[in-house]
Amino acid sequence: NLFASFATPTMVGLPIVILINMFPNILFPSPNRLINNRLISIQQWLVQLTSKQMMAIHNSKGQTWTLMLMSLILFIGSTNLLGLLPHSFTPTTQLSMNLGMAIPLWAGTVFMGFRHKTKAALAHFLPQGTPIFLIPMLVIIETISLFIQPVALAVRLTANITAGHLLMHLIGGATLALMSISPSTALITFIILILLTILEFAVAMIQAYVFTLLVSLYLHDNT
Repeated sequence: NLFASFATPTMVGLPIVILINMFPNILFPSPNRLINNRLISIQQWLVQLTSKQMMAIHNSKGQTWTLMLMSLILFIGSTNLLGLLPHSFTPTTQLSMNLGMAIPLWAGTVFMGFRHKTKAALAHFLPQGTPIFLIPMLVIIETISLFIQPVALAVRLTANITAGHLLMHLIGGATLALMSISPSTALITFIILILLTILEFAVAMIQAYVFTLLVSLYLHDNT
């Protein structure tokens, strides 16, 4: 089955998605030594670099979300990378999980905007200088575009990760089928599979960054 790898994994008839989601925490241990090893030092350097770049545009209210946004990018990036391992499961291919991350974060930014910048938040629904006869239509369009934001976040992440996994599955199956028919063609498809795997590693990190960056931009617009 082409979509068997996207089915929710079970053990003894019980879903183990929660255990899979908790597994990436093991990859980011809390340092308890005076001098860290190279792995933890590299992790801390990458986190600090990403947080400085992402939170530089925010004011003091927006910077209170730093820990949440850094946890979000680490979680999405680690789950995407773990999903590239053989016989593994990628939670971010499930639209329900991505919506579960996108909707609360988006709602939090919107509620913060209405609380701290009520006039500016309401002004987004009606651009300045709009003709009177276009006011109802523009308010409806801006409202729809506001509610589409979390759906776009979740669908973008789901589509990119799912498409890459399906393409790797198809090319891998074609390579196995061609090994007994044409070894030279199978070698070419195997090279393509290796290049695609490298690309998927980059996509896994980029999609985690894009998801978190868009949440950060929504936060910036509402603080």
